[in-house]
Amino acid sequence: MASDPLDLSGHENDYSATDGYLERLFEGLNKAFLVVGCLFMAIMMLHVSIDVALRFLFNSSVIGTLETVSFYHMVIAVFLPLGYVELKGEHIRVDLFVQFLPKPLQFALYLFACLLGLIYFGMLGYQSFLDAWRSTDRLETIMSNFLFYIWPSRWALPIGFAGICLAILANLVRALRLRRAL
Repeated sequence: MASDPLDLSGHENDYSATDGYLERLFEGLNKAFLVVGCLFMAIMMLHVSIDVALRFLFNSSVIGTLETVSFYHMVIAVFLPLGYVELKGEHIRVDLFVQFLPKPLQFALYLFACLLGLIYFGMLGYQSFLDAWRSTDRLETIMSNFLFYIWPSRWALPIGFAGICLAILANLVRALRLRRAL
């Protein structure tokens, strides 16, 4: 059986036929966000490389490179994959003292941290949703040599924060089912 290149290593596939549907859905959604983030990273690399080559070879540039890279490529490449990073357990964790605690206390602290994460990223998602909505309503632009709309890129933040909330929720459900911290 071929392995999935986006396999969530560190989290065994412990799903039964009826169990874990929402977890698989959340994981699939976050994998899709990761793919979009990677595509924008590749587009950013190509865009900047073309701009540098044009500057070096022809003393010219691609108009709007700075704006496009700053307001679209970087934002999407950073915020959309947040949930996938959480699913992989790759966010920064400080477990210097927790690793010495009894397993039931580690489990309780993990559940508490998941709840705090849901509250924190939920609040960030809510506020960034309001900001994106306002930006869309005003058709927000920035000062540039041309009309440059930035309101579409504002939606990357609430989408990314929704993704990480779903990932935390999936990890929370998995931890409850396994009865241990992940």
